[in-house]
Amino acid sequence: MSERGLAERYATNLHGVLSCFDRIIIVGTLPGACYAQGMTSFLYQQRIRIFDYPRFAEPLRDRIRERAHQACADAGMEIEHISKSHIRKEERVARVLTKRGDAPGLVHVISAMEACPTYVPWHDKRTGKTYLKATQGKCLHYYFYFIDDELGLCYLRVPTWAPFSLPFYCNGHSVLARALTREGIEYFAQDNAFLRMADVARAQELANAFSPDRLHRRLDHYAQQFCPVSDVFGQDYHWSLRQVEYSTDLMFRSEQILAPLYDALSRQAVLAADAERVSGFLGKKVTPPLAQEIGSRLSTRIEGRCIKHSMGVASVKVYDKFSRVLRVETTANDISFFKHHRKVEHTNREPTRELAPLKKTIYSLIDLREILLACNQRYLAFLSSLDDPSAGERDLQRLSQPRIGQAPSVKGLNFFAADEQVLLRTLQRGEFNIHGWRRADLFKYIVLSPSALSRQLKRLRDLGLIKKVTHTYRYYLTRMGRAAIAAACSLTRFNIIPAMASVH
Repeated sequence: MSERGLAERYATNLHGVLSCFDRIIIVGTLPGACYAQGMTSFLYQQRIRIFDYPRFAEPLRDRIRERAHQACADAGMEIEHISKSHIRKEERVARVLTKRGDAPGLVHVISAMEACPTYVPWHDKRTGKTYLKATQGKCLHYYFYFIDDELGLCYLRVPTWAPFSLPFYCNGHSVLARALTREGIEYFAQDNAFLRMADVARAQELANAFSPDRLHRRLDHYAQQFCPVSDVFGQDYHWSLRQVEYSTDLMFRSEQILAPLYDALSRQAVLAADAERVSGFLGKKVTPPLAQEIGSRLSTRIEGRCIKHSMGVASVKVYDKFSRVLRVETTANDISFFKHHRKVEHTNREPTRELAPLKKTIYSLIDLREILLACNQRYLAFLSSLDDPSAGERDLQRLSQPRIGQAPSVKGLNFFAADEQVLLRTLQRGEFNIHGWRRADLFKYIVLSPSALSRQLKRLRDLGLIKKVTHTYRYYLTRMGRAAIAAACSLTRFNIIPAMASVH
C-alpha cells in the first residue's frame, strides 16, 4: 500500500478536503442559580423564605410562557405541542422549512413536557438549617427553532422552571454555508455535507475563522429574547460546551470511486483498530481505567455504514455521506477530556503555564479546533495504511461487464468460459513474455479464423489487457492483463476444479 495519504492518492478524484465544526451543543447557566447552594444564598439575600421558593419561581414561569406566545403571535405561527417521545422534532421542523424557506427569523416553536433539574425546599432537623435541595423534576420546555444570519438553523431549549439552564444547538456547516453565500462562492450541499464548492481554499479559511466572540453575542441575544429572567438574578448567562463535533470531509467527484473504497476500508478498520490505536487517534495513553472504556462499533444507517471508535467521553468515527463524501469526525462530550498547555491559576501561588484539561467555556473552541483536527488527521493516516482493493474491483467490473452505448461497444470477458480460457492461456505462454507475439504466432494454439482472431485482439485491446507495439504487428500483455489472466487461471485450476471434483 502506498505511503501517501488518502487525499493525495485520490487527488484527481476529489473536489477537495474540508475541515469544519459540525454539531455544537452549548449550555447556558446562571452562575448564581445553577446549583442548589447558590439559589439558597440568593433567596436569603432577597429575604425570600426557602419554603416560598415555588411562589418565587411561578411568576418567572409565566413570564417565559407569555414571551413564547408573543413571539409566535409576532411571527404568525402557533406553538406545536408534542407529547409522544418517538416523534422527531427535527422532522417537524424540516417540513416547515420546505414550505417556509431559509430566510432569517423564527421558524417553529415546539413545546414538550420533559425532565429537568430543579430544587425542593428542605429542612434538616438534625442541623436545624433550611435550604434548597437538588432533585429531578418535569416541566414544560419550549424549543425555539430559528435561522440566524450568521449561524444558520439553530434552536434554543427553554425550560419554564428554575434554574433555567438553556441548551443551544448550531452546526458549523450551516455557519460556513451562510459565510459562503455572503461571499458569493457557489457550492452544492446536501443535509450537512458539502458535495462540491467553487473555492475550497477560501471555504477552509472561513471555517477556521469561526469566532467565539460573535457566537457569544448571538447567544446572549437569544437568551434575552426567549428566556427573560436574567434581570431577576442580576447576572448574564455563562455559556459552556457540552458536545462538539469536528469533521474532515473528502469530497469525491464520483460515487463509483468512493463506494468500493469505503466498503474495503470500513471492513478493515473495525478489525484493525485495537485499544492502543484508538487511544492514539485521540492523543491519549492507555491506562487501566480508560482501557475498559475503549471500543469499536460498526453500524449501518440510512446515510451509510459507520465505524465508531470510542474512548470514554470522546470518539472518532468514519462514514460516507451519500456515497460522495468520506467523513472522519471526532466528537467530545466533555472537552476537558483533552489537555493542552495553558495558564493555570493557583490559590496560594503565582499562575503557571502547564499541561491542563481544556476549559469548558465557548472560548476553548479555538484550541479545540486544532486538537480535534489532529485527531482526524491521525485517523486518516491510519486509513491510508489499510489495503485498498477498490481499484481492483473497478478493473474487474470493467473487464467482465459489457460496455453498451459507449464507444467502442465491447463484450466483457468470461474468465471461466472454455474458449476464453484457451485464448488467455495462450497469451500467457512463456515464449511471448519477452518479445510479445504476432497474430500468426497464435494460430498454432488457437482454432480461429483470421477475421475472428483479429476481432478478439481488438476486443482485448479495448479492454486494456494487451497493447500493440508502435509501428509493428506485435502485441504484448499489459500489467493488468498479466495479473487478471494469472488470477483467473489460478482460481480455475486450484480452487474451482478441485471443488467440483470433490462432489464426485
